[in-house]
Amino acid sequence: MSDVPLVTSAGSERDQRRAAASLTAAGLRSGDRLLVSATASPELLAVVLGALRTGIVPVVLDPALPADERAALAEDADPGLDVGADPARLLGEEEADLADVPLARPMHYTSGTTGRRKGVWSGVLAPADARALAAEEIELWGFGPGDRHLVLSPLHHSAPLRFAVHALLAGGEVLLPGAFDVHRAASAISTLRPTSTFCVPTHLQRLLAHGGVDWSCFRRLVHAGAPCPEPLKRAVLEALPDGSVWEFYGSTEAQFTVCSPEDWLASPGSVGRARPGRRLETDERGQLWCAVPRWARFEYWRAPEKTAAAWRDDRVTVGDLGRIDDDGIVWLDGRREDLVISGGVNVYPAEVEAVLDAHPGVVESAVFGVPDPDWGQRVVAAYVGDADPAELTTWTRERLAPTKRPKALHALAELPRTSTGKVRRLDLPVALGLADG
Repeated sequence: MSDVPLVTSAGSERDQRRAAASLTAAGLRSGDRLLVSATASPELLAVVLGALRTGIVPVVLDPALPADERAALAEDADPGLDVGADPARLLGEEEADLADVPLARPMHYTSGTTGRRKGVWSGVLAPADARALAAEEIELWGFGPGDRHLVLSPLHHSAPLRFAVHALLAGGEVLLPGAFDVHRAASAISTLRPTSTFCVPTHLQRLLAHGGVDWSCFRRLVHAGAPCPEPLKRAVLEALPDGSVWEFYGSTEAQFTVCSPEDWLASPGSVGRARPGRRLETDERGQLWCAVPRWARFEYWRAPEKTAAAWRDDRVTVGDLGRIDDDGIVWLDGRREDLVISGGVNVYPAEVEAVLDAHPGVVESAVFGVPDPDWGQRVVAAYVGDADPAELTTWTRERLAPTKRPKALHALAELPRTSTGKVRRLDLPVALGLADG
């Protein structure tokens, strides 16, 4: 596995200084945005950290986005510079000074229930808040100079990028084996001996099914992104060193809970307790709200009405439903009904439906998720119209990122509706005989 890039803290620091110097030379200043859409690499991490440590906000996009979708997000982000898939071009000879910690958070786009993606914007932090933000993440997961962190998920997602960044800030190393491949990941774990990783349940399911993985190197394996089935969680706890398997519940916008192995074993199926410095409560609808510290606040980029709907004073919600027991343990009673979580990635039906409905042979469509043993859920669509399913599959392949493409398309004479005319998405899996996956 000598071909797996290993990023050291010291080596990355030099490249971060070079990136910072190039950004300054290009005219970017604190609070400006830098657009980048590249696969995981040492150069990507250096550019992200070099920007953050000068107060420039990297906007990290999925490199697999269709051209039209990327162009729309680029226009919305209004960046001072767009380096596309080539962050290495910022690594020149000159070096610039860096702050000790990131002065901002990256801006990631998260899909909305209206189908329009929303930028999660935290602006530039005050120095004390910036130090508190970095310290919180490093202390929570125990990162230190002896860590070797394995990246299993794409770095355009907020959690894997956050873990990799803070492992480097704490003086550790980062392994970048590339797009997830179970054979490559298993070999990296067994031979390169990482001490920490972030993953989604799909990764765990595939690695356990692969077999032959030596898990003994891990001091901290953290999973999130989708509910973890109880049998899988118990198998992971059995396979890994005692005390090493942790979980959290959060979103691109904010982090809510942390779940230790002890808390999960005492309350199987829960997502743990409020993260340090936070307080969770539910409203009359059972919607979870979280009071967060000052450095964890955000707004939706150029969407004040969406920001206002998400906040009540210092409390924020992303619309998930849950309950909190007398011991402070949090249980999720269900995600927003329109949300599909496939391989740890949020897919909103409205976004996929907009693409399907634009096809001339589709009158209307409804998108939903059904259980999938590998991905947690898979995206399925029903539609009314005379479009040929094969032609419609090609249509979506050209216009949607891979995770969002329906894995099956079902033509119907009509869609089920409520008395008020709303499509009953949750009835479709049963109607189509897909309820059991």
